Amino acid sequence: MEHGGHGMPGMPMDLPPFTLGQGLAFTGGDPFFLVGCVLALVLYGWGVLRLRRRGDRWSPGRTVAFTAGVLTVAVTMCTRLNDYGMVQFSVHMVQHMIISMLSPILLLLGAPVTLALRALPAAGGGRTGPRELLVKVLHSRYLRVVTHPAFTIPLFIASLYGLYFTPLFDTLMGSRAGHIAMMVHFLAVGLVFFWPIMGVDPGPHRPGYVMRMLELFAGMPFHAFFGIALMMASEPMVSTFKNPPASLGIDALGDQTAAGGIAWAFSEVPSVIVLVALLFQWYTSEQRQARRKDRAADRDGDAELVAYNAYLASLQARGGRG
Repeated sequence: MEHGGHGMPGMPMDLPPFTLGQGLAFTGGDPFFLVGCVLALVLYGWGVLRLRRRGDRWSPGRTVAFTAGVLTVAVTMCTRLNDYGMVQFSVHMVQHMIISMLSPILLLLGAPVTLALRALPAAGGGRTGPRELLVKVLHSRYLRVVTHPAFTIPLFIASLYGLYFTPLFDTLMGSRAGHIAMMVHFLAVGLVFFWPIMGVDPGPHRPGYVMRMLELFAGMPFHAFFGIALMMASEPMVSTFKNPPASLGIDALGDQTAAGGIAWAFSEVPSVIVLVALLFQWYTSEQRQARRKDRAADRDGDAELVAYNAYLASLQARGGRG
């Protein structure tokens, strides 16, 4: 069957109309992502087991979050969603939104960097092992640059407008390697954008909670505007999806409008998840600080309060003499 776009060579063009059941059928997808997902789960599991064996605790919630993050990548890239995403704009947009906005948040909530720092053995003897290498990367100038809001926010925005509204998208969709590179890019951009905002793992930038919320909301409106631009367009804007296979039974412009609606609506999802996570972190941080102050007061007989009362008394005495 003819396909007017730049679909990937060897891609089946006789897909039936999209349904959730059809889309979620496991196909293995690109081996790159299948191997990557299995490897991520194995390494994370090894880290958790290593901590448990030496009697250290690791939050089950973090394990669940990381596993869910890996599974969202697997569902996006290792099911028939990946086939439909090559020829149907709305399905591709679901893939893009999940892998760039939902998967990174779940993976980061799993605190993989913290786990690696705690689980990897120290090389010792002044040698550089995997743990020392990770510490070096975390303190590198390169990481300070790529996780700075002045870099991450423009990159987050450019990944939408610079890709879909230029011929670059069609070029990447024309080959399997290009498609993999694009999806890896979406995941990587999501990770560097949300990493400083989530603040679960150690990193070069750790702004206060209010600043993190501002960073989050600085990027999200551009996702909404991008979705609206697609919805308002009077003709198909991406060559790859201009002539969808007849077997899908869809209209290119109608499907593009649906893709725009997905991009617009999905921008709210990460905002809510991250906001809830930040507020929870803020609350627990305040609780920890209050407990620390209480313990200090118990140890020193509340010396800070005694000193403050003495200071007030001295001010009052000085005022009385005046």
